[in-house]
Amino acid sequence: MHNKPEVGSQKSEVRIIPLLSHFSKEVLRGIYVLLTAYCLLSITPAFAEELKLQPLIDEALENNHDILMSGYGISAAEFRIPQAESLPDPMLMLGYQNDGTRDLYTFGDEMASDSMWMFSVSQMFPYPGKRSLKGEMARRDAEGLAASADAIRLKVASTVKALYYDLFLAHKNIDLVHEMSALFSRIEDAALSRYSTGMAPQQEVLMAQTEKYMLLEKEEMLKQNIQAGEAMLNSVVGRDANSPLGRPAEMSPSSYDHNMDELIRTAIKNYPEIQAKEKMISSAETKVRMAKKEYYPDFTVNAGYFAKGPDFPDMWSLAATINIPIFYKSKQMQAVNEAGASLSEAEHELLAMQSMLSSGVRDNYSMFRTSERLMDLYKNGLIPKIYQDFESALAGYVTGRVEAITVLTRLKSVIDYETLYWKQFVEREKAIARLEAITTVKSSGTDRDEGQGE
Repeated sequence: MHNKPEVGSQKSEVRIIPLLSHFSKEVLRGIYVLLTAYCLLSITPAFAEELKLQPLIDEALENNHDILMSGYGISAAEFRIPQAESLPDPMLMLGYQNDGTRDLYTFGDEMASDSMWMFSVSQMFPYPGKRSLKGEMARRDAEGLAASADAIRLKVASTVKALYYDLFLAHKNIDLVHEMSALFSRIEDAALSRYSTGMAPQQEVLMAQTEKYMLLEKEEMLKQNIQAGEAMLNSVVGRDANSPLGRPAEMSPSSYDHNMDELIRTAIKNYPEIQAKEKMISSAETKVRMAKKEYYPDFTVNAGYFAKGPDFPDMWSLAATINIPIFYKSKQMQAVNEAGASLSEAEHELLAMQSMLSSGVRDNYSMFRTSERLMDLYKNGLIPKIYQDFESALAGYVTGRVEAITVLTRLKSVIDYETLYWKQFVEREKAIARLEAITTVKSSGTDRDEGQGE
């Protein structure tokens, strides 16, 4: 047992911190209550409204800038289809031919039989099949962009969920700080009681108070995380970065009972990026056919009319010209080779995407199951046990059988495991969100915004 410190031994400590003996236990408790109340009041505005997940997702799908840009890109690609299928613009020629060089203008002179005004129209007609192939290429490109846009929508929804869950975790950790502050107050009360009876040194009281104030520091850091998370969430949703957001609603774990092999097959079949790659392959195949069509010439039809004046009959003409691809080895043949290489590239991009999807499903599925097991371990094993250890250590400390450091260590373990539980809860939900984005298979809890918390 520690003897109560004499007055003389306390003089050196007065220079560092006021003596606890100058304050009663009730006064210290009152100061702490006031500080806690101030902290709670200072964060009340952030918790004023409950923030629901599904309305945020709907708003993001409506206003997200990446989604809007992809929509305009699709529109631009669709506008290119009729352009590709259209004929080249006709050419109009206006001219004058003078008879001789002595007079500048001899039109209408009875001796100038070759003076005439000339008018002609030319129209180029591509070789049959070229226009339809160009339209098909443009159509495939538009379809590929539409599939990519669906993938962007899935990614945006997944990002909103991830940021929402991070925000939920930050608020949960603040709740945990408040709960743990109350437990540290119990240790502080016990230390004050023992100190007042001479059973413990002042250092134990200071140790308990220091740990409590460290929680206040952690709370301020969590508030900063909340502000950063809200700014990022507002950006994804399409709001101003300073738009207010409420506290995320309480959630229960999502139900996601699917087999991994089934998810991989579904992802390869339904993921929009896979469909986009398949459209790219179709477009590349069309480009190969188009490149081979370039071996065949195009036709240009020209119709002309020549006005020779009143003394001579007018004339007309009709002619057709074709281009001769005599440089096919350096032009058309190389275009075919280029299109073939692009086709091979698109095919390997599809295979790479399928492999990446399989890997992504396995990784997130493993993360989801691991978090699920860890949550069960924390909830049903470690957390109840460490709470019992803390209560036992605190009771032992009050009676003098356990040192203060032991009680503080037990309480820190409580904080750690509670924090880890909610971290794994969020990691599980984020893994499910990523699986939903990859496989398009929804969880039974996707549409729920609130539930019973753990």
